Amino acid sequence: MASVVLSEAEKLYIVHGVQEDLRVDGRGCEDYRCAEVETDVVSNTSGSARVKLGETDILVGIKAEMGTPKLEKPDEGYLEFFVDCSSNSPELEGRGGEELGTDIANTLYRVFSCESCVDLKSLCINPKEHCWVLYVDILLLECGGNIFDAISIAVKAALFNTRIPKVRVLEDEEGTKEIELSDDPYDCIRLNADEVPCIVTLSKIGYRHVVDATLQEEACSLASLLISVTSKGAITSMKKVGKGSLDPESIFEMMETGQRVGKSLHTALQKLLDEEESLGTSRPKVGFLG
Repeated sequence: MASVVLSEAEKLYIVHGVQEDLRVDGRGCEDYRCAEVETDVVSNTSGSARVKLGETDILVGIKAEMGTPKLEKPDEGYLEFFVDCSSNSPELEGRGGEELGTDIANTLYRVFSCESCVDLKSLCINPKEHCWVLYVDILLLECGGNIFDAISIAVKAALFNTRIPKVRVLEDEEGTKEIELSDDPYDCIRLNADEVPCIVTLSKIGYRHVVDATLQEEACSLASLLISVTSKGAITSMKKVGKGSLDPESIFEMMETGQRVGKSLHTALQKLLDEEESLGTSRPKVGFLG
């Protein structure tokens, strides 16, 4: 992961500021940086989104393709995650980028393992035979700290934007089944993304914890807690990262903060997505290269 080198004096300045609930950029401990969210930015996908959170820049594209349901869940579709970090910096090319990409993908699989997150049954076309597989491709364009939160926001926005063609299963007299796709691009199904969790990363700095840490703040933190939270404040998964330790009291405090901040994050994101969709085709598009 991209990192910065700080002197002991700089670290001390950041740590002391956090203890006083005043961070270097003027935010409080529970404040996010300004986020920019735009959907439908890549034309040849079923759904896409770009999120800029401070200096962190994420692009997500979702492609719906037909596949075969998994044996253990014959009446459901499924999601596949792929993360590319190589475009971010030279230090993430090769093995370093692959390891970070695998770690992010595994975290997302764990976050989306909750059955209520996405209605996977709606992705089933024909039980045991055909289903929709959503390939979620994540591109880390720039890392300015707190990539897990930014990626989860981008994935939720892209799922909200995803449109899957409606299909009909036709059966002839011999029992042979054929799948017919609708020719109308507007004849599609939408996923309900209301319960898709967002990740809230809480970084322990000194005796306090902060959300949406910058690269400089991450350099001052020895341990962080990744909490995936639904729009109703329910925690679906947790993961501790970093070499440092967290005492039980700190973990409970971080969980409470994560639930509170997560609900606010969902509310703000959903409001933005609804406003953008209400503009329809008249909304100005910045696009991927904008």
